[in-house]
Amino acid sequence: MLKQQSLSIQTSGRGMLNVTSHVSTFVSDSKIDKGLCNVFLHHTSASLILCENADKEVQHDIERFMQRLIPDGDPLFKHIDEGPDDMPSHVRTILTQNSICIPIINNKLGLGTWQGIFLWEHRLEPHKRIITVTIIE
Repeated sequence: MLKQQSLSIQTSGRGMLNVTSHVSTFVSDSKIDKGLCNVFLHHTSASLILCENADKEVQHDIERFMQRLIPDGDPLFKHIDEGPDDMPSHVRTILTQNSICIPIINNKLGLGTWQGIFLWEHRLEPHKRIITVTIIE
């Protein structure tokens, strides 16, 4: 059996949004006891990550690390059609991921105690992002 749902998430600009509850609700409503849940993001300047969900400083530290690794406005990049954060956002996306697969165990996401699913917006400006959640029994 296969179930699928698309989510539209509005970001407020660069940063991480915890989307675990959206995905968890869909899994719970599916009534599927065992299977796989694939979460796919349809964009090239944002990504999905599994990250600690208990201490927001972890997310802030990861963002600071990424800013140091791939600074906005780096003269290395020629693709700046949408501003100095354009190409750095694409690089951030390929260094992370746009799809995550999580086991379903007893009709729940099989996440670790401190794991959450985060949509990581890499652009400075707000964007509407589309996520497709697919459950496979």
